[in-house]
Amino acid sequence: MSVIVNEELAKTLGLLPEEFLKIQEILGRVPNYTELSIYSVMWSEHCSYKNSIKYLKKLPRKGKALLVEAGEENAGLVDIGNGWACAFKIESHNHPSAVEPFQGAATGVGGISRDIFTMGARPIASLNSLRFGLIDNKRTQHLLKGVVKGIGHYGNCFGVPTVAGEVYFDDCYQVNPLVNAMSVGIVKIGDTISATSYGKGNPVYIVGSATGKDGIHGATFASEDLGEDAEDKIPSVQVGDPFVEKLLLEATLEVIKTGAVIGMQDMGAAGITCSTSEMSAKGEHGMKIWLDKVPTRQKNMLPFEILLSESQERMLIVVEKGKEALVEAVFDKWDLNCAVIGEVTEGNTLEYYMNGELVAEVPADTLVLGGGAPVYDRAFSKPKYHEERDKYAIEQISEPSLNELKEISKAVVAYPNIASKRYIYKQYDSMVGVNNIGINEPSDANIIRLKESNKGLVVTVDCNSRYVHADAEVGGAIAVAEAARNITCSGGKPVAITNCLNFGNPYDPEVYWNFVHALKGMSASCIKFDTPVTGGNVSFYNQSPNRAVNPTPTIGMLGVIEDVKDKMTLDFKNENDLIYQIGASKNDISSSEYLFNYHKVELSPAPYFNLDEEFAMQNAIADLIENKLVQSVHDISEGGLFIAIMESAMPRNYGFEINTSPSIRKDAFLFGEAQGRAIASVTAEQKAAFELLLTQKQIPFELVGQVKNKAVVVDGLDFGNIEEYKDLYDTSIEKYMEA
Repeated sequence: MSVIVNEELAKTLGLLPEEFLKIQEILGRVPNYTELSIYSVMWSEHCSYKNSIKYLKKLPRKGKALLVEAGEENAGLVDIGNGWACAFKIESHNHPSAVEPFQGAATGVGGISRDIFTMGARPIASLNSLRFGLIDNKRTQHLLKGVVKGIGHYGNCFGVPTVAGEVYFDDCYQVNPLVNAMSVGIVKIGDTISATSYGKGNPVYIVGSATGKDGIHGATFASEDLGEDAEDKIPSVQVGDPFVEKLLLEATLEVIKTGAVIGMQDMGAAGITCSTSEMSAKGEHGMKIWLDKVPTRQKNMLPFEILLSESQERMLIVVEKGKEALVEAVFDKWDLNCAVIGEVTEGNTLEYYMNGELVAEVPADTLVLGGGAPVYDRAFSKPKYHEERDKYAIEQISEPSLNELKEISKAVVAYPNIASKRYIYKQYDSMVGVNNIGINEPSDANIIRLKESNKGLVVTVDCNSRYVHADAEVGGAIAVAEAARNITCSGGKPVAITNCLNFGNPYDPEVYWNFVHALKGMSASCIKFDTPVTGGNVSFYNQSPNRAVNPTPTIGMLGVIEDVKDKMTLDFKNENDLIYQIGASKNDISSSEYLFNYHKVELSPAPYFNLDEEFAMQNAIADLIENKLVQSVHDISEGGLFIAIMESAMPRNYGFEINTSPSIRKDAFLFGEAQGRAIASVTAEQKAAFELLLTQKQIPFELVGQVKNKAVVVDGLDFGNIEEYKDLYDTSIEKYMEA
């Protein structure tokens, strides 16, 4: 392939002029097109984290339960006791889902699952965090249907339940939706495999699907803004086959048991290029790769196409020489491709051959994060929209009457960000494997029974991006704190997090300001809750031609419950039980769904948040649950106290009577989203001990009402009945999607 390689060509591949010069310095010559393509994908933001790694390193990454540090392996690995470990990770598939929602979302599920089982862990649960534009927009509905169908198709066929998630709608995601996929797996400690390569002469295998032209330059595509030509990028979207993935899962776990595997890595972003370079750099060896031996789906594929293809369901395996027959027998049994495409060499050079011709020669360590990949510290400045935000004052919002609040309550319960997401989750198989115990007994976080013991894993994904947009540091801290609150309210102990950091263009100083400050807030909360970061994903360039998406640092949190019998659910259990608020109400409606949607105030500060108060409140909830002093617990988040009580009442069709506080505005009391609060239902017999524990711990609390049969009553006014609210809550999104 004869191509003139110069600075202009490098620019079209996403490389900066200074990066093109650096490549020439490394090689001591001008790279050929294949080599330039290799550097373009490996030095893309998606692979190198060149614009983010400086601040990622400031996150807390050590903890007594961590078995590997962030970035060491394909996913985080945490000791969960009894000789078992949990591997978990979250990643984005935003750009592919924007142009081809079904395959974009499906391959996101497949890719993150492979990150788990390449470590030797069996995936047992999937989660997702989804963001779309306005729900009444036809394109939003098209993307939502495609993404949900893709997630459901891949997960259901692969045989791993989708157990939890979140869905938000906001105009900022109209062009660029966010599709973040999380996978959770378990493995016996000591049975894991590393993504490394060493041992001169050891054979290098490619296993799984054949290589095609799908996903070429996918990593580069993920590292650029979406423009009007986004639909032209469909060839950069991979195509997945969940049935092959299931075979690959079983074959992978079986081949590890042979003891023949030196190292293994999934082929995700940048395909063969990424796997060969990262495994070689980690093992401080090189590789000689024969591209013509790679099984392909199309004839006459060029070297750069084979190297950069992101075809799914493929792995790179380095095998101990002399044990090839053991490996080949396993993959033959599962009817999967298993081809020797190279061998490990001394030194650190990657040599790629095609039909005997050397087509690329590059040092492995110059390609990877922590090696020769560039690292930048971008300029940042305080967002100008903060000036508009700071003009807001609650006094500008007239307080509605109780009769007006009755009508507002019916509007709030149907807002898309609050209403039931059953239209979405009913398309997922959440029961495969029969370990998901949250279906009929809803908790704030999902609980997965571990068959090997009485323990359960408690998992959640959380981020309110409106809070982060309002105040990145506070919003970042809230994202971690709310994830911890959901796990605590479910009876679990928070252990560690993974994160998917979705932001706009890092060259925009205001975007980068939000990135830096969101990580600062996340770090403070992680340190407070002792939940170190195990790894994750940075996704920049999420924006339309007009604006960036709201900064969205999605938190995937893992918790452990020692005995699943001690779990806590959110549903009211008995009529006449007392309803308490744990934590204090505030005269605060900032950044609430109520303020944003009903009063159309788009910019206001983040809601009230105090990290010390939040931590103390969560510790008190853990003690209440341990001492069996509560019937139900549910955190107060979007929609405020009224929605939290409503969500606790609906599962068993209870009503409730509550009274607002005379010292707090009624709209703030009902719909304000001040943090550090939860509701709990308590029997008359538990009342004294419940109040004593909170008093001794100096945690504010308030008796706000009582569980009743059907009726919804606020300050003596009949607000309607629970069936009416339940119908609004359950059918809101369906009405939009089926109109």
